[in-house]
Amino acid sequence: MTLTHPQRAGILAILAMVMLATRVNHFAALPDASWAVFFVAGFYLRASARWAFPLLMALAVLIDFFVITSQGIDFWSHYCVSVAYWFLVPAYLVLWLGGSVLRSVYRGLGLREVSLLAGALVASVSVSYLLSNGSYYWLSDTWMAAGKLRSFGGWLENLGDWYLPYLRTSAIYVGIAAAIHAGVALAVRSAGGAAVSTRTS
Repeated sequence: MTLTHPQRAGILAILAMVMLATRVNHFAALPDASWAVFFVAGFYLRASARWAFPLLMALAVLIDFFVITSQGIDFWSHYCVSVAYWFLVPAYLVLWLGGSVLRSVYRGLGLREVSLLAGALVASVSVSYLLSNGSYYWLSDTWMAAGKLRSFGGWLENLGDWYLPYLRTSAIYVGIAAAIHAGVALAVRSAGGAAVSTRTS
């Protein structure tokens, strides 16, 4: 599966629109798709990581900036923006690498690919979550401002509170992307078979 430059640009545009539509409110009825966007981008835009990843990363920050400042809050004083905020770069990079590794072993539609997809997604979301949640818990001033003392037990409790929702949301969006991928691949295969049949008849 080799993509042309226009196809890569089109995929990037679609993923950017999905992130724009969902990241504006992390807790809306339509959950934030950012984690899935970076995973899917790693799969399709693996060869374009040098420009595609920074563009998506910049878009994520710009969306956050717009959402925060539109509420009349200074971006740098918001509780979500601390030293820990910049750990989103390696956290999202892990998701990108998860999709990229999956692409490197992808051989076509099959049960093997479904298993690899599940493994790559769970592994990358887990590491990404450890980076983002861990950095926020240990480096953000939010906990101290709330009068809470940091502890390993407290971190584990916080870790467990949000892990499954993040994994579930990522899995739903990636599942939708996988279904679209399979549908397009089958349609292309069917069209190719029909063309061969026409030429040989």
